Amino acid sequence: MTTIRQRRVGKGAEAAEDQPSEETNVKPDGKILSDPTGGKLCSILSVAVGGIVAISLGLLTSVYVATLHENDLWFSNIKEVEREISFRTECGLYYSYYKQMIQAASIQQGLHGLVYDNKTESVRTINILERMNVYQEVFLSILYRILPIQQYLEPVYFYIYTLFGLQAVYVIALYVTSWLLSGTWLSGLLAACWYITNRVDTTRVEFTIPLRENWALPFFAVQIAAITYLLRTHLQPVQERLTLMAVFIATFLFSLAWQFNQFMMLIQALALFILDCLDMLPTAKVTWLYLIQISGLLLVCILQFFNSMILGSLLISFNVSVLIARTIQKNLKKGGLLNRLGKLILHVLLVLCLTLLINKLIKKILSLESDEHIFKFLKAKFGFGATRDFDANLYLCEEAFGLLPLNTFSRLSSTLLFYAYGFVLFLLTAAAVIVAFRNLSGSNQVQLKEKKEEYTVTLKPDAAYSLVHTVLFGCLALSTMRMKYLWTSHMCVFASFGLCSTEVWKLVLKCLHLYTSQRTRVIKYSVPIITLLYISFKFWPGIMDELSELREFYDPDTVELMNWIKSNTPNTAVFAGSMQLLAGVKLCTGRTLTNHPHYEDKNLRERTKQIYQIYAKRSPGDVYGILRSFGTDYVILEDSICYERRHSRGCRLRDLLDVANGHIMDGLGENEPDLKPSSYPRFCEEIKKNLPSYTMHFTRVFQNKTFHVYKLAKHK
Repeated sequence: MTTIRQRRVGKGAEAAEDQPSEETNVKPDGKILSDPTGGKLCSILSVAVGGIVAISLGLLTSVYVATLHENDLWFSNIKEVEREISFRTECGLYYSYYKQMIQAASIQQGLHGLVYDNKTESVRTINILERMNVYQEVFLSILYRILPIQQYLEPVYFYIYTLFGLQAVYVIALYVTSWLLSGTWLSGLLAACWYITNRVDTTRVEFTIPLRENWALPFFAVQIAAITYLLRTHLQPVQERLTLMAVFIATFLFSLAWQFNQFMMLIQALALFILDCLDMLPTAKVTWLYLIQISGLLLVCILQFFNSMILGSLLISFNVSVLIARTIQKNLKKGGLLNRLGKLILHVLLVLCLTLLINKLIKKILSLESDEHIFKFLKAKFGFGATRDFDANLYLCEEAFGLLPLNTFSRLSSTLLFYAYGFVLFLLTAAAVIVAFRNLSGSNQVQLKEKKEEYTVTLKPDAAYSLVHTVLFGCLALSTMRMKYLWTSHMCVFASFGLCSTEVWKLVLKCLHLYTSQRTRVIKYSVPIITLLYISFKFWPGIMDELSELREFYDPDTVELMNWIKSNTPNTAVFAGSMQLLAGVKLCTGRTLTNHPHYEDKNLRERTKQIYQIYAKRSPGDVYGILRSFGTDYVILEDSICYERRHSRGCRLRDLLDVANGHIMDGLGENEPDLKPSSYPRFCEEIKKNLPSYTMHFTRVFQNKTFHVYKLAKHK
């Protein structure tokens, strides 16, 4: 592959981009001369070259991640069951609905099976389209059925190639956003290179293909690009309407693809709110963006059969509260500094109180408790009291929901990304503080006007939005590692924009008393070009080595388990076990589950906690009664959970269950004073001894080095 080399495109065509668009040739008498072949031709040529580079980089990124996926698993050579097992945890659950739609006798029957599903949760019929964000699987399966490609492309390849194709959309959107912010496509080239060379921290699509975020983030990037264009000044009405339509479509698709959309857009709404309060964005455009968020989410709510979690989202409550508060406080942006600060404090308090009031009211009316585990987790994470809540602790003990590791910054620094990001962030934050102060003070002094304009140039509305966006999502990433992919991708955009920005370098040089327009122009192009050369020479050999490294999927124990289930159990059999494993059981065998990894439902969370008593200190009679209450025929025990060593004491699954049950944890270490010893040994260990009290309820029917399957007796 020639990924990096193809990114290095000649820069000569970009010369026209630095010239103000209003420059024209003028006669001595003041009449304007038309020049149809001069500046316009260079501008068109630059846009054409920039567009070709963007598309090329997007396609090369798709090929790159697809090659890595193939090389890591030898995906083209392994069996179908192995391919399906490679979709770990919730990835397998989502892909199973695509497979279900493909295998259905008709599209109508497939949709009926999703709306009236009784195999995902035993003794319960649920609407998959309401509960989960799987419309993308539905759309893709229908597309596969109607297109004449069945003879040439297997369903699994159609699925993964679509996801890898979306990576092209993602990279192009990042490229365009950086280009719009800086005015030069060289910035987009640098952003795309940084995205690829920091792949470990910007995406995980090659090994978690069906994850909802891999569907959603490309549309989120498109939305940000559209918002960046919308915040430009002097847009024509037609341009503004088309851009608003693009923002709406991207927002809708993003919301449809990911259950955490409301939390990401809440952060985006907070960014808009802060900038609007500081008078750094046009209020009319901010209002449109609030309305687009609400309407996009409500449309998704309708498609998801009025999913109550969407109606009770903080985003809807917040956006409605802002619009109400703005109506009440009409003169918010008038008066002196102290007057406006007082109004702003009242405005923020009013919005906060209205948000909590509206949200509480909606949840009370709808009896909504689907997202309570998230708030319990946040409360415990940020130190507002310890908790013994099983669900909250399950999140707290997962590395993905912990703080961002420090080695992330060393990796980002090795590509110069973090250094460039810190440099640009410092400059624009300083400019933002000055601009915000002057906006609030309403100063019109002539002596400050020139200086203010200098800072305003470096902080146009689109740059101001990008600044607050990256700060807020940076805070999210620092607090929760799993969310770093929302920050690091935008970090590439923000850093590349700053290095290629005329306004940023103009500000730096003026502060150093070295400013000339020619010097600014030289630095604007030389710094990113040198950075690109450094990245190319340093990381090209590593990328080539990575692409030449061949591995193979190997998980014989899980393959043996799935084959045994398909061959030795009836199609109607109900299986209990860990959430992660059962998602694979559903995908590979089609058997009915007791629980699964899609955790956004209170009843499922309570059910999962009960099923997990197989790893707690409970009597065989208690465990049998719990499992039979969910219609369980077989239970799968995993040694990797029963004898877990991945987590430290206090975070092992068995420890979480012991604490939730009020029992002392195993091993050396402290226990809370009110915890008591259990009257029974640990179920998953004791059942292997084949004692009569266990064999009367459970019969072992399968075992290998990793798994033990027991069939439940059917007592009258």
